[in-house]
Amino acid sequence: MSGEDAAPGEAEAGDAAGPRPLRTDLTPVVDAVREADAVAFVAVGDRFDDDLRYLTRFSGPDRPSALVVVPDEPVGRAVLCAPALFREQAEREFVAPARDAAADRTEDADTGFHDGVAREVRTESVGDHAGERAAAVVDDLVDGASAAAEGDGPTVLAPASIPHDAAVYLERAGNDLASTDAVTDARTRKTPAEVDRLRRVQRAAVAGMARAEAVLAESGVTDTADEKSKGDRRPPLRWAEEPLTTERLRREVNQVLAARGVRDAGNTVIGAGPSAADLHYVGDDPIRPGETVLLDISPRGPDGYYGDVTRTFVVDGDGGWERRAYVAVEAAREAALDEVEPGVPAKTVHGEAAAELAAYGFDPNAGEGEAGFTHGTGHGVGVSLHEGPSLSGAGELRPGHVVTVEPGVYDPEIGGVRLEDLIVVTDEGYEILAEYPFGIVPEKRPNAR
Repeated sequence: MSGEDAAPGEAEAGDAAGPRPLRTDLTPVVDAVREADAVAFVAVGDRFDDDLRYLTRFSGPDRPSALVVVPDEPVGRAVLCAPALFREQAEREFVAPARDAAADRTEDADTGFHDGVAREVRTESVGDHAGERAAAVVDDLVDGASAAAEGDGPTVLAPASIPHDAAVYLERAGNDLASTDAVTDARTRKTPAEVDRLRRVQRAAVAGMARAEAVLAESGVTDTADEKSKGDRRPPLRWAEEPLTTERLRREVNQVLAARGVRDAGNTVIGAGPSAADLHYVGDDPIRPGETVLLDISPRGPDGYYGDVTRTFVVDGDGGWERRAYVAVEAAREAALDEVEPGVPAKTVHGEAAAELAAYGFDPNAGEGEAGFTHGTGHGVGVSLHEGPSLSGAGELRPGHVVTVEPGVYDPEIGGVRLEDLIVVTDEGYEILAEYPFGIVPEKRPNAR
């Protein structure tokens, strides 16, 4: 199943040669247009739109751009409508990586693309809305008269998330819009180049985890045995001569992420005690001995791909609820991973994890704010932190799916325990993209500063 992976800070073999070119195969989009008897596909968004980022690899600016894809010989044609000041960047990120390395650059500019879909950048009419520019490109590339031979407007496919104003411009131009899942479906299966990016950012995430664990291991307990036995919440841990809080620990993690060339993206979730039962806690709480400290680190790399790793620790615990919860979650994780292989229904993975937690006495179907297992076992990760496939949804696992496996149990009055790894489904089973040790008692790991 999983193989040996590099420890935090250890270089990946082949890194010196650089990552594989990151490029998107647009043939599924062309195929969807043909199958729907449509004339084109249009996506509109800015650099925060994950569908457009995936389709074009264009990373800026904040102003909207538009992508138009139409069937053509030999496969199709794709036009990116970009702001004029960013033409050079668009050519570099959208057009150049899609060319085969062996392509003769002196030949026709429409040839030599890896998927047979010719690409170009257009920057005219930059004052117009991106939806209006997309409509003009559709009209230019498509024979509107033949498409509307029966009096109906030509059909244009678009993601369900297309902005309303862009949709209005396309419809005013005489097009009938229809939604397509072609992009969502294509994003679920990652190429080797995408897995490279995910692995690299995940290694940065586990380096951040190593730093957090080291800080917890170095922290001091200040209460006496008599104070500890009173049953009240204990005084906060002390680290570097000051009380340790979730915000101080978050800053230590984020410094490591920045040093590794990734952004925390506001996704370094750290809860302590009762706030560890909050799945997305980013507040500032004191970290106390004997209480769970849940760290969920989800940075974003320079190419837009995310990592996602979670561990839970307890400093000077008494072996009560938190120990029972940790053992149950470890067992649920193993049960879930045992099910992962191509062809397995995704929801089977969640079902096995939930059954294992139930066997340990935890409610596997708890609602939000209740004690027990309150979420799904995992979700896809890519240019969105949460994307397909879901381990609670329909469909089967396929090679190239990258998903989290993250069972957890929570009690709003006590805390929470979750353990999460990021895996890629392979032909033989799965690979954990960056291994990190387990253990409820924090230790200072090698390579953690």
